[in-house]
Amino acid sequence: MPGLRAVAVFCGSREGNDPAFAVAAAALGRGLAEAGLRLVYGGGGIGLMRVLADAALAAGGQVTGVMPAFLRRREVAHPEVADLITTDSMQARKRLMFELSDAFVALPGGLGTLDETVEILTWRQLGRHAKPVLLCDVAGSAAPLVAVVEAAIAQGFAGPEARAMFEVTAGVGPTLTRLAMLAQPGL
Repeated sequence: MPGLRAVAVFCGSREGNDPAFAVAAAALGRGLAEAGLRLVYGGGGIGLMRVLADAALAAGGQVTGVMPAFLRRREVAHPEVADLITTDSMQARKRLMFELSDAFVALPGGLGTLDETVEILTWRQLGRHAKPVLLCDVAGSAAPLVAVVEAAIAQGFAGPEARAMFEVTAGVGPTLTRLAMLAQPGL
C-alpha cells in the first residue's frame, strides 16, 4: 500500500466477552502485516492488544508499541515488540501514535479505546488532520459510538458533517479493503 505506511489501531486491554473480538484482532494484525503496513498500537501485552500484535508479528509485520511509563508497570508491555517507545504521559502517547500513523482503526475496547478514538475524531473536527478513521464494526461494537455522534447531531451539539469524520466498516475484511483503496492515488 504505497500511500499508507503505518496504521494506528486502538483496541482493548481486555479481550471482551465475545470470541469474535479476538478473532477480529488477530485477522487485522495479520492483514496489516500481509499488506506491508506497520502496526502502531498501545504496546500492551494483554487483551486484544496482545492478540493484534502477536498476529502481526507472526505474519512478519513491523510493530511499534507506544506506552506511557506508568502503564508499562500496570499493563505489562508486550515482551516481543522490539520497537516499544515509552512516553511520559497518555497525552504524549496519543500524540506520538498520531504522528507515526497515516490512518486509524478502532477495534472493540473499553474507555481507553473510546478516549483514543474520540480524541482523534476531535482533532479531525478541529482541522488538525484529514487522516482516515475507520470504526471496524465487530459484532455491533461500533454502534454505541455512532449513536453518541448521532445524538450530538440530533441535539445540536455537532453538525451533520460529523458523520463524515469517520467510516464504519463491517468487519476486518472490509476494513483492510478500505485501507487498500485509501492507499491508491486520488482516493
